[in-house]
Amino acid sequence: MFTRFQLGIAGILAAVLVAMGVFHARTPALLGDAERTLLDTDPVRLSALEAAKALEETGAVYGDMAETAGVSEARLADIRDSIAELIALAEEEKNRTAEQQAAVDRMIAESEEQRRKTGDVLDQVLSNILGEPIGQTFGKRATIKVFTLKEAGYRGYMAKVKLHDPSAVRLVLSHDKVGDKGETTSQAAKRTGAKLAINGGGFAKAKGLIYPMGITVVDGEIKTFDIPGDDWSFIGFDAKGRLVGGNIKTKEELRKLGVRHGASFVPTLLKDGKKQKIPSKWANRREPRTMIGHFSNGDLLFIVIDGRQKDYSIGVTLEEAQDKLIEWNVRDAYNLDGGGSSTFYYNGKVLNRPSDGKERLLASNIVVLP
Repeated sequence: MFTRFQLGIAGILAAVLVAMGVFHARTPALLGDAERTLLDTDPVRLSALEAAKALEETGAVYGDMAETAGVSEARLADIRDSIAELIALAEEEKNRTAEQQAAVDRMIAESEEQRRKTGDVLDQVLSNILGEPIGQTFGKRATIKVFTLKEAGYRGYMAKVKLHDPSAVRLVLSHDKVGDKGETTSQAAKRTGAKLAINGGGFAKAKGLIYPMGITVVDGEIKTFDIPGDDWSFIGFDAKGRLVGGNIKTKEELRKLGVRHGASFVPTLLKDGKKQKIPSKWANRREPRTMIGHFSNGDLLFIVIDGRQKDYSIGVTLEEAQDKLIEWNVRDAYNLDGGGSSTFYYNGKVLNRPSDGKERLLASNIVVLP
């Protein structure tokens, strides 16, 4: 669609061309008539009366020419006035656009300020509940804050992560293969240069190798697509680094989420801040846990709770975990592979105590790059 300004300019140019065309088209014809009339005044061929008549006709011709020129001047004056009006209109539209852009810039700035304030409030809430962070990383791609969890009956660690670059969070397959001997969380972190890492999705063993179960996505490519059961959930990150997932049944659902990385396990814990039903097989069992979620402002959290270790940490039920996550203002949350797989790596070392007494070889891990 053309703007009013563009249409106005086009109209003026057309008017100028018409005016010029009329004048120039008329001028040669008039001059030709005049030349013929003057030639007819040859005293050898015409009488004085005829010569006078010819002169009178010639005067009329030049009068017409003058009148045509006058009309053209008036038309050009109108055109100049129209151009001036359009210039004023263009300036007015320019100013309006500048005002609209300024309003958009203010809205963006206010939104960013609100996000910052929300983040500050969350940090304050967590500090009030958990104490000050035991470790902080202010990287170009992510800001990481690590807290200890020392609740009654269990111990563990939690990381709050604010992404500055969506590519900072990713799923890493064991040695980047589907079907491998396995890789520990610390090995995957050191290999990729990650500052933070936790274990990923479920896996199965076959012919001496381990394979990821469920749905696995790496760099936007679907590596595995299998639905082990109705209770299984996909847990992933989209192109903006946002946590996405749920009970995915088709590849089309997966594509609509715009997933870049992800793995699968059981079950979904929270959706929009509301508790989800815990499958009976998983209900009211104290185990080592690995969980992932995000706060209302989009910041991610990674949690590992130790278990199966009397006098140190006996683990936590998923129902207890749901209550604690809601207390921390978490919106969506998922349970990842737990038990002996649960591992929390930060800043070059494993902080928790895996229940196997050492790290387990895994099919996948989730890492955060600084």
